[in-house]
Amino acid sequence: MALKKTESQRQKELQKQGHDKQHQIPQKDQALPTKSIGGLNDSVVSEFVFLGLSSSWETKVFLMLIFSWIYLGITLGNLFIFFLVLFESHLHSPMYFLLANLSLIDMGVTSTTVPKMIRDLLNEYKLISFQSCMTQICFSHIMGGVEMVLLIAMAFDRYTAICKPLHYLNIMNPKICVSLVIAGWVTGVIHAMSQFAFIINLPFCGPNEVDSFYCDFPRIIKLACTEGDKFEFIIAANSGCKSMGTFFLLILSYIFILVTVWKCSSGDLSKAFVTLSAHITVVVLFFTPCMFLYVWPFPTSSIDKYLFIVDFAITPVLNPAIYTLWNKDIAIKRLNKWGHYIKFC
Repeated sequence: MALKKTESQRQKELQKQGHDKQHQIPQKDQALPTKSIGGLNDSVVSEFVFLGLSSSWETKVFLMLIFSWIYLGITLGNLFIFFLVLFESHLHSPMYFLLANLSLIDMGVTSTTVPKMIRDLLNEYKLISFQSCMTQICFSHIMGGVEMVLLIAMAFDRYTAICKPLHYLNIMNPKICVSLVIAGWVTGVIHAMSQFAFIINLPFCGPNEVDSFYCDFPRIIKLACTEGDKFEFIIAANSGCKSMGTFFLLILSYIFILVTVWKCSSGDLSKAFVTLSAHITVVVLFFTPCMFLYVWPFPTSSIDKYLFIVDFAITPVLNPAIYTLWNKDIAIKRLNKWGHYIKFC
């Protein structure tokens, strides 16, 4: 009897141990998510889902056709300007050198977002990998930073040409022009990387839906499994202050030019105002979305994604028209070439 009792006790003990082990396994599994959000390499989220611009099929088809034509126009228009400035010796001047660089940057800004947006318009699931999202953010901010510096350089070029015409070629010499472009790229890289360095190591472990058609700092930070207050401050201090500072600097420079022309031409501002009003229009269109999103970096509505269509699709179309195609030198060259081709045919 004692032997049987001992065996029955052993069986009960084994059953009890097995029961305890079964309850220990889920506790280990429950600890895994906490371990998995320690850094970028351990992030659970490997891709993001864009919600896009519209859920209506008809609207998406219409937008796809519109943006396809816009992107084609941006590419052909800016390439035309770049190669025209490159091969026409008459256009080898500081102003057109900066315009050619602006054309390249406009194509770069558009190409970071618009091609994928066009593809996603007809896709039910608009996915982007984590690495591609970070790359898109990085390149869009580099290009945006370069364009801001180029717009400042072009405003300085116009100020020098109008206010100091006798010293224009000495001030805007080739060395200065190249230095301005290099400064733009250096500024763009520093501007992007100073924010990117903080974002790249954020843990992403939960929702992955982005209410937009592109990746950018404010909306991606909202998905991170951490407090976003300090990152909100970083974005406002970097992108917000840069956007507002550049915008007001450009507006002040154009006002100063108008005042100088008014003093020198006995109140006749018509020609200068027509020229500068077009430039001011581009500046307002370019910087309004930037200030709207980055000065208050955590959006509470989806209106910012529609505003940024202006930066990615509308402004790159207007830049060739306003800065160059309306310019007398380029217009004459273009008409002469077309006349030559028609005569030849």
